[in-house]
Formats: sequence, structure tokens, C-alpha cells
Amino acid sequence: MEKLIITIAPTGNVPTKAMTPYVPVTAAEIAKDIIACYAEGAAVAHIHARDEQEQPTCEVACFAETVKLLHAAGCPIIKQLSTGARGGKTGEARAEPLTLNPESASLATGSSNFPASINANEPRLIEYLAKVMLAKKIKPEIEVFDVAMINNAVSLQKAGLLRGPLLFNLVLGVKGSLPATAKNLFFLIDSLPADAVWSVSVIGPQHVNLSAVAIALGGHVRVGIEDNVYYTKGVLATNRALVERIVTIAKSIGRGLATPADVKRIWGIAAL
Repeated sequence: MEKLIITIAPTGNVPTKAMTPYVPVTAAEIAKDIIACYAEGAAVAHIHARDEQEQPTCEVACFAETVKLLHAAGCPIIKQLSTGARGGKTGEARAEPLTLNPESASLATGSSNFPASINANEPRLIEYLAKVMLAKKIKPEIEVFDVAMINNAVSLQKAGLLRGPLLFNLVLGVKGSLPATAKNLFFLIDSLPADAVWSVSVIGPQHVNLSAVAIALGGHVRVGIEDNVYYTKGVLATNRALVERIVTIAKSIGRGLATPADVKRIWGIAAL
């Protein structure tokens, strides 16, 4: 079985300091948490940015500060920047962080519902972001909130806009989208291309159980305060503790941890 890639998603768009004091929102806080999580075994950092009012932003300067701090610290973690809908409305705005030439970036290949808003990704916007990533040799991580997003990604690959192996993050537990159940996880896995690389990102109380299932099946795992503010019921999480728990589960079944060099090989970007 391939080594386990642990992705840390420390911030996201939703958690605030009022919800949990442990969510990092400044560039310094975000970089500090990522460095600590890398030391525990995370190999990829899924990075969002916040502005001076701690609101989600796609401003390249806000992303650049976090990236700069990681470089200055000599942290080799794979940097995956968000192009999510909450950070900006237009394709051009959402593509701004890609000018930093990260190894990877998120790409939602369809629209879905968030608890109180729409995760809007129209076809032209998706194609625009895919073309920018292709030109810059940035590995897209396809964020799957619905099975149609898998099919859309396959169509983009057939059109020459995505290179294989396709990289998927299967998101379960978002209110308004697919519930976090084993049945839904198996359904999504069965719907993937044969050579796909996949991880799970589970929101809510099933995140430990379904993450363990993914580890046992050879998939990979994303954790972080972006997805789960709580470690257990009533106990606030820290990013480091969430990574530590996944490391413990992986070690208990004898699965090794991927390094950033392993990630490049597994994702097929080592020679890019």
C-alpha cells in the first residue's frame, strides 16, 4: 500500500476566533501551525488566506505572506492554495494566488450548496482555472462535493485541460451536500477513474471513523480546523492534535507516512 499523505487545512473560510481561539487567521499564525503540523507528519498544506478583518480573501499578498514565512522557515511542505468561491467571485480574482506558482491548488469542478450559501462554480470559470493551472504546471486537487464533479473532471481531462493521474478530495458532511456516511464514501470511490489519487475530508462527528476507513482502503486524509473545530464532542481541536491522531491511526495499522518528495511522486508532479 502506498504511503499515507496527510493534508493539513488549518484555516478555511468559516472558523473564526469567536468560534475557537485555536484557528489561525494571520499569516504568522497560519505558517506557525503548518510548520508544527509538518513536524508531526503532514506533507501537504491546504492554505486559505484572511484579510485584516479576518475575512476570506483571494488577495495574492495575503497568500504570499504565508508562503514567504514557510520558505523562510525552510519548511518543505507541499503548498496547495485555495481558489474557493468564498475568496473571490470572478475567475480572474480566484486565480490571483496561482501567480505564486504553488505545487498545487484546489479546483471545484461543479457547484453545490454550503449551509447558507452557494458554492458557485460555473463551467466557464472551471475551465478558466483549469487552463491557468495547466499553463503553470500546478497540480489541481479536484474538490468533490457531489459525484457529478468526478464526471466533470474526467471530461476536462479528455479535453486536455487536466493531466493524469487525477487528484480528488472527497468532501463529506457539508450541510447541503453529501452526508458523511460510509455508503457515500464507497460510492464516490467506486466512481473514480482507476488511476486516480484520492483523499477524504470529513466534516462533523464521523471524521475520525471515515478517515480511518480511507486509510485502510489506501486513500489519503485531510484534517484541520477548516473542516472540524472540535476534536471530540465539546473539546476544541488544534491543528496539531488533529494531525497527531491521524498519524497514530496510520501507525497502528502499519501504514507509513508520505514526505513532500513522496507526494510529488504519487501525484505525478516530480518531473514537472
